[in-house]
Amino acid sequence: MNRNFSAEASIVVTPQDTANRIALASTDSFPEVFATSRMIALMELAAARAMKSLLGEGQLSVGVSLNVRHTAATLAGCQVRAVATYQGTEAKLMHFRVEAFDEAGLIGTGDHARAIVDTARLMSGAERRRRPISNTHSNTHSNSQGIQ
Repeated sequence: MNRNFSAEASIVVTPQDTANRIALASTDSFPEVFATSRMIALMELAAARAMKSLLGEGQLSVGVSLNVRHTAATLAGCQVRAVATYQGTEAKLMHFRVEAFDEAGLIGTGDHARAIVDTARLMSGAERRRRPISNTHSNTHSNSQGIQ
């Protein structure tokens, strides 16, 4: 991939994309503006699209690191566009400059690294990390400090 190659992803912000939708309890309070987590997801999607032509059979790209700033609020109904620009490869990590824009201009910037992985190997590793449901309660009692 050539340095400065870029790819994009865009959405129209819906109420489901706003920060107040991430609340888990009635005491959690967030504004009805585009959530940082959704901006990050859009930035990751743009970078993944940039890498698509590099993927072989049974491979996908995964996010490894991300450092972003969300600098402006965006209301539902507005379009947001993320751009990922390839900066180079270090070891097996592909580095991107990521930016997000709404109709008024820049709303977020950052740096993002992705790696190409074997899908089956990734899913196998994730499956090994899953604790069987039947062992959940017995594992809590075996911890002498009661930490869960």
